[in-house]
Amino acid sequence: MAMNFTDNMSQNGSKKSVEYSGSIFEIEDILKPLDRPRTINIERNRSFDERSMSELSNCISPRQFFKDPEYLVHVEHLESIYSPSRRSVFNSPRANGYFESHAMVADAWEALRRSMVHFRGQPVGTIAAVDHSVEKVNYDQVFVRDFVPSALAFLMNGEYEIVKNFLLKTLRLQSGEKRIDKFKLGEGVMPASFKVLHDPVRNNETLVADFGESAIGRVAPVDSGFWWIILLRAYTKHTGDSSLAELPECQKGMRLILSLCISEGFDTFPTLLCADGCSMIDRRMGVYGYPIEIQALFFMALRCALLLLKQDDDGKELVDQIVNRLHALSFHMRSYFWLDSKQLNDIYRYKTEEYSHTAVNKFNVMPDSLPDWVFDFMPTRGGYFIGNVSPARMDFRWFCLGNCVAILSSLATPEQSAAIMDLIEARWDELVGEMPLKICYPAMESHQWRIVTGCDPKNTRWSYHNGGSWPVLLWLLTAACIKTGRPQIARRAIELAESRLAKDHWPEYYDGKLGRYVGKQSRKFQTWSIAGYLVAKMMLEDPSHLGMISLEEDKQKNQVIKRSASWTS
Repeated sequence: MAMNFTDNMSQNGSKKSVEYSGSIFEIEDILKPLDRPRTINIERNRSFDERSMSELSNCISPRQFFKDPEYLVHVEHLESIYSPSRRSVFNSPRANGYFESHAMVADAWEALRRSMVHFRGQPVGTIAAVDHSVEKVNYDQVFVRDFVPSALAFLMNGEYEIVKNFLLKTLRLQSGEKRIDKFKLGEGVMPASFKVLHDPVRNNETLVADFGESAIGRVAPVDSGFWWIILLRAYTKHTGDSSLAELPECQKGMRLILSLCISEGFDTFPTLLCADGCSMIDRRMGVYGYPIEIQALFFMALRCALLLLKQDDDGKELVDQIVNRLHALSFHMRSYFWLDSKQLNDIYRYKTEEYSHTAVNKFNVMPDSLPDWVFDFMPTRGGYFIGNVSPARMDFRWFCLGNCVAILSSLATPEQSAAIMDLIEARWDELVGEMPLKICYPAMESHQWRIVTGCDPKNTRWSYHNGGSWPVLLWLLTAACIKTGRPQIARRAIELAESRLAKDHWPEYYDGKLGRYVGKQSRKFQTWSIAGYLVAKMMLEDPSHLGMISLEEDKQKNQVIKRSASWTS
């Protein structure tokens, strides 16, 4: 990421008068009722290790998962202690029993609050990092994808205002005109990030967004819109208040995002065609085409939108398109992206240059293109969604985010979800090592690194996006572990993180094959490293939180692909 603002205005100064760049609508007044305090009961009893996943999924409400009133914790009492008027970096939930499980939780909350950004006196997000030892570049901005774990942490702690404000501000920025050079971007594109600028001369504030025009490679963020929809559903699910999602502006925002993705074109696949650098991996890393991260987020956003969109005159046709796309996308991903030992053996024996509808090797993948490492990496039990599938090309690399989201969205079948967890356990040293978790595996080296990354000095082997270890992924792993009934895996990973993260000042990422070293260009006090840890801890403490970020499998689907099914199924 690289972006500089040459404006001489400073961030978050005086806030007497405010203006937005471009024609922007005002909708805060409509949402005054959303600020009212709510009564929520969080009940806890036995640890999740002793409960089956079916118990959680069959509950009327995830928050009623634990039934013993002896362990009832009333959030009204917590809010009386940690209400917005009393919260600060000095009175974070330090001594409360809800967070007593580890001392560094209090420090994490203080660090998270230091990253908060205010606009017009209201919290609107968290900046990427609070590291004063290095140049800010664009780490002093609020990134959509980076804010998601922060938002989940605030929601779990009963702090809804900052999440609501963030959703509205990014929605407002979406409505402005977006250009890169002389080219106008699609109306539904969400910003990658935004910044609050204060003009000391005119004494006003302005929100300035980046839609990719200042990012590395000038690539628009495909994932931002998906994360926005997923977060809107998490807010609605957790608060029980649908009035925000039902606003005409939010309904229109969702329709614009999804219209970019499901419009008809030259595509022969239901997956989304993307450029390198359009998601968390925002540099050239050979993920162009149909990357697993985007496909899994796309699938989850579609399912969340189905729960949020009104089936009125404007929404009914889109809902029908979403349903059709979900069926096609789930079949495609489960059939062609899935890899286990049987499927690997089938590909190894493929014939090439097959024609007609009877072809087994439908993408004309050359068996000789199978990398040597994948035969040793694939355990007898286990499997995963590979990184990319396109004509004559399969990227066999493991990508953590895409596989975890596949589990949470139920893109993966229950059998496939279990197989992914089997793989993580079997290849713990490779995928977790000494610091969770590898963003991808394995790293590219030598000639492959030079060709694929363009000799990128930041993405050298086992560093940054090229096999680096990213603590933020801890929350996704924890959620996937809870959903699959494997909380012991998450607990083990969290303990590893606790041994280093706070001592190392919450780095952005770690380098090395085992993740032993703080990354060579890693920012300290990286906000999503902090928030990811907090979300993982709170979710493991109270698994009912899983409901806001997890979707159960749609029982109406007919295209259920069994594990190890061949491409001809």
